[in-house]
Amino acid sequence: MKSLFTAVALSVMLPVVAFAADTAQVGKPAPAFTLKDEAGKEHSLSKYKGKIVVLEWTNPGCPFVQRHYTANTMQKTFGGFDSSKVVWLAVDSTASNTPDKSAAWKKEKGFSFPVLQDPSGKVGKEYGAKTTPHMYVIDDKGVVRYAGAIDDDARGNKTADTTNYVKTAVDALLSGKDVPTATSEPYGCSVKYKS
Repeated sequence: MKSLFTAVALSVMLPVVAFAADTAQVGKPAPAFTLKDEAGKEHSLSKYKGKIVVLEWTNPGCPFVQRHYTANTMQKTFGGFDSSKVVWLAVDSTASNTPDKSAAWKKEKGFSFPVLQDPSGKVGKEYGAKTTPHMYVIDDKGVVRYAGAIDDDARGNKTADTTNYVKTAVDALLSGKDVPTATSEPYGCSVKYKS
């Protein structure tokens, strides 16, 4: 009877274990992906091995994203990195998004990094992206080293002493140090997945 119970329990648990292994987790290899950007150029995570990769889940219709882009949070953070060592990829998993909308928003806000198109939400779900923005930092070996919010100012009320978790994580990795805050609670709008 005990062996029957164990077999049933294992058969129930296996899908959960398999799902967990396929989602992004700090300290584990980042899920591979290939997506096209707003201009139709293909980007594979494997192409950037040897560089630190920042993934930013985004949706220009989200007030939290709008606040950060108006304050230039993302643009300034990206602009502070050595582009030969750090790659920034925005990912839009919004079901209703189109490449044209991403291109128009990119032009309006004046940033240079690509906006990857994920209207099926497949990659967003594989990473467990919950909000816009939701940030991930992947090291030069392809291991997730940070997952969470861009900073510790969810309400946008702080006037000083804001901790930018992504900048802190990337700076630590570039210095060969451990990331001091490996996870934080992401905040923002829910990702508008297709289903």
